[in-house]
Amino acid sequence: MQKTTHIVRFFAVTTLAPVALLALGALFGGLWAVAGFLYMTALAYSMDQLVALATEPDNPEAEFPDANALSTVLALSHFALLPLAVWALSNGQFAFWERLFVFFGMGLFFGQVSNSNAHEMIHRSDRTLRRLGTWVYITLLFGHHATAHVRVHHRYAASPEDPNSAPLGMSYYRFLPRAWIGSFRAGLREENAMRARGGSSDLHPYALYVGGALVCLGLAFVIGGMTGVFKYMLLAGYASAQLMLSDYVQHYGLRRREISEGKYEPVGDAHSWNSPQWFTSLLMLNAPRHSDHHAHPMKPYPALELTEEMPQLPRSLPAMATLALIPPLWRKVMDPRVTRLRQGGEA
Repeated sequence: MQKTTHIVRFFAVTTLAPVALLALGALFGGLWAVAGFLYMTALAYSMDQLVALATEPDNPEAEFPDANALSTVLALSHFALLPLAVWALSNGQFAFWERLFVFFGMGLFFGQVSNSNAHEMIHRSDRTLRRLGTWVYITLLFGHHATAHVRVHHRYAASPEDPNSAPLGMSYYRFLPRAWIGSFRAGLREENAMRARGGSSDLHPYALYVGGALVCLGLAFVIGGMTGVFKYMLLAGYASAQLMLSDYVQHYGLRRREISEGKYEPVGDAHSWNSPQWFTSLLMLNAPRHSDHHAHPMKPYPALELTEEMPQLPRSLPAMATLALIPPLWRKVMDPRVTRLRQGGEA
C-alpha cells in the first residue's frame, strides 16, 4: 500500500501542477499564461525524454482509493477552470497574445487531462465517479461519449463497426466528423436498444447530455455574453477534437479478425497502439497504456501495464497526435508499422 500511495502521488503532482499555472494565467495573464501553455507542451515533451520512472505496483489488481480521490479533485478542478477560462477569454482585459496562450493552455489541459480523467471515471464501479466523469464530458459538449465509449467503442474497437477506430489510410480530417457523428448515433442506438429491453422509463441519458450542454451554454452567456458562448464552444470543440485525435492515433490501421458475420475475435494486445513515455503517461493518467485498458476496462489507471508485445508508437501520444495533423508524414511513419504488424512482425 505504501508503494501504491507513492505511485498516485506521481500522478497527482504531474496533473495538478498545470491546474495552478492555468488558473494564475487566466487571472493575471502575462508570463503565467505562457507558463501554463509551456507546461502542457514543451515541458511535457522534454520530460518524456528523461529516464523513465519505475512505477509498477506490487499488486496490479489492488484497489487504489487515492487514485479515486485524485480523479475527484481533477474533476472539481475542471469545473472551476472551465468557467474561469471562458471569463478570461471573453472579458477583454488581456492582450490578444495573452488570450491565445490561455486558450491553448486551457484547451490542452481539457483535452489531455480532463478527457483522460473523465474516461477513467466512466469506467469505475462507483456511481458518483461515473456521474462526475459524465458531467466532465457534458461540460465539454461531448456528453454522448459517456455512452458511446463504453457501449460501442469497447465492444467494437479495431473493427469497421466502431466509428472511433480509423482504418489504414484514413486521414484524421476524414475521421473527425465520422467519429463525432458516428459515435453520437451509435451510442443513441445502443441506449435505445438497452432501454427497450429493460423497459426503462427513467430520464434518457441523451436528454441529460443535450440538456446539460444547453445549461452550460447558458452559463457561458451569463459569464461573457455571446462572446463567452463562442469562446466556450471553441474550447469544448478543441478539447473534443483532441479526444478523437487520441482515438485516431491509438487504433489507427489495427483490425480484429472477423470470426463470423458481425462477430470478431476478442480485443487483444495487438489492437491498440501504446506509448511508454513516463511524463505524458502520468499527465494523461496512463491513457497511453491502451492495450491493457481495453483488455481490463475496470482496472484502475495506476495498475495499467505495458509489455514489449504491445504495439508501440515511435513517440509519445501527444507527439504522434501532432504528427497525425500532417497526413502525408503520418502515413509515412505509421503505414509501414501497420503493415509489419499485419504480417506478424514487430511494429
